[in-house]
Amino acid sequence: MPDSHDTRMRPARAHGWHVLGTLPFAAAIFVFVNALYIFLVALGNITDYGTNYAFVQHVLSMDTTNFGQPAGEGLDPDVMWRAIDNPVAWNIGYIGIIIAESLAAILLIVALVFFVRALFGKAGYGPARLWSTMGLALIVLVFAGGFIALGGEWFQMWRSVAWNGLDPAIRNAMLAGIGLVLLHLPSAAWEKSAAPRQRAGETVR
Repeated sequence: MPDSHDTRMRPARAHGWHVLGTLPFAAAIFVFVNALYIFLVALGNITDYGTNYAFVQHVLSMDTTNFGQPAGEGLDPDVMWRAIDNPVAWNIGYIGIIIAESLAAILLIVALVFFVRALFGKAGYGPARLWSTMGLALIVLVFAGGFIALGGEWFQMWRSVAWNGLDPAIRNAMLAGIGLVLLHLPSAAWEKSAAPRQRAGETVR
């Protein structure tokens, strides 16, 4: 009968302040920062709808894509056919962005709950990593896919001086991307809290 103190029965865990030096804790910090940021962004867009609605309006209508030319002149006819000047479409696009941001915030808040449980040894990291991945991937999709690819290239946002949101979009996508990288780096620390404790007297297989 194996000794009840056999270390094979109790996988090593990070206790107390030692958890601060682990990869899961670093990943949790990025999840927290992204959750806080995207929550505040979504809240701001909901409570102050008009401010960023104007941004969406100008980007989709492409009415400021005359970079380097006199104001009101030289809008490139080769790309201006892409412009959308329908207010209904502007609102649909903006509401879609708000829904995506709100969903990302919810996913990351749920992930944080799972991270707290895992960091205190109450559960494994699997659910925390799953929910975090979905939330961060959605942020990358919104800012890299929506703002950088569609807004920046298709709607030529890069040519606008007044309504160019490429820099903040790149920062937001990178912040989420770093979190995704940390979540998927291989480390034994991900497995420690996930391994079930065995009761004394059980045979280790």
